[in-house]
Amino acid sequence: MTGAATLELSDPRPIRELHDAMPRGSELNAFVEASLEPVIFRGAGKDLPIVQAARKSASAASQLLLSFHSGRPVTVYRADRETRGRFHYTPALDGFNFSGSREDLPAVLDELQRGAQRAVYVGSTDLDLFFPGIREENDPGVAGAEGAEGGPVVASLWMGNRTITAAHYDHSNNCALCAAGRRRFTLFPPDQIANLYPGPLEPTPGGQVVTMVDFAAPDLDRFPGFPDAMKAAVTGVLEPGDVIVYPAMWWHQVEALDDFNILLNWWWNAVPDYVDTPQTTLLHALLSLRQRPAHERKAWAAIFDYYAFADPAEARDHLPDHVRGPLGDMDAALARRLRAQVTRKLQR
Repeated sequence: MTGAATLELSDPRPIRELHDAMPRGSELNAFVEASLEPVIFRGAGKDLPIVQAARKSASAASQLLLSFHSGRPVTVYRADRETRGRFHYTPALDGFNFSGSREDLPAVLDELQRGAQRAVYVGSTDLDLFFPGIREENDPGVAGAEGAEGGPVVASLWMGNRTITAAHYDHSNNCALCAAGRRRFTLFPPDQIANLYPGPLEPTPGGQVVTMVDFAAPDLDRFPGFPDAMKAAVTGVLEPGDVIVYPAMWWHQVEALDDFNILLNWWWNAVPDYVDTPQTTLLHALLSLRQRPAHERKAWAAIFDYYAFADPAEARDHLPDHVRGPLGDMDAALARRLRAQVTRKLQR
């Protein structure tokens, strides 16, 4: 730890653990919405084929992956050992501290089994494109969590040696199965964003904004709010067969603790497919709000609270149905009209 010697970091609280059967489908989504915090289901995936293969050996796990592989080259990222496997920016923020390439999967698996000399990371690899059929055989219970109108559940594979994915948030609920090796998750509630000091909106190391704080050596002169983030954090180590579930927008750092590791994850949102991502709204807010005087920003904050964040009934129930317009119950047709209206207004 560097700087601000008077500040001390608290140890994160342990993530809540359950040894009961993991809820499935819509019950899993209801569980997430009720708990609103990360939960580890110990051993919930212990009988899944990929976990069983990995418990035999790295070679057996590799052979299982290859039996489903579509033949597509995978994207591989590599970083020198002095990065400690933390895939991030260069110190000057003039690029990234890693390189990427497209490579054949068998060669990457062989490199990992032999003991790679650099940090090797295969991230966010779409299961349906690269390993068709593996999702169905190794789903711990996510299928159906999105609900009847929800968008598709996105399933991905993450693989490598001892690497660190810097803390970031995802827009979707997350269920992750530790299949091979161990993984440490450190998570923070969404309200800790300021104390995690987000990096640039673009470019980003993996598509999402990441914290600028190096958790292993935090500069507390530069990031004095980080100790407060740690007071709110929870952490836990997943063993093969363990499953972690946590709500959308929670910040999470993920550390792979062994020389060969595989993790499968599923993202879902239980909202209709026609609902747009709020990230687009954020970018437009930067365009339209950030440069306005403070009193105007404060007024717009109240307006957004009223129309977007409060109970929808508050803004519409005093109006008759025929004049509610965008304040009415959203459906696919209204979403298309509203999207077209926004598009016209942006074309200036």
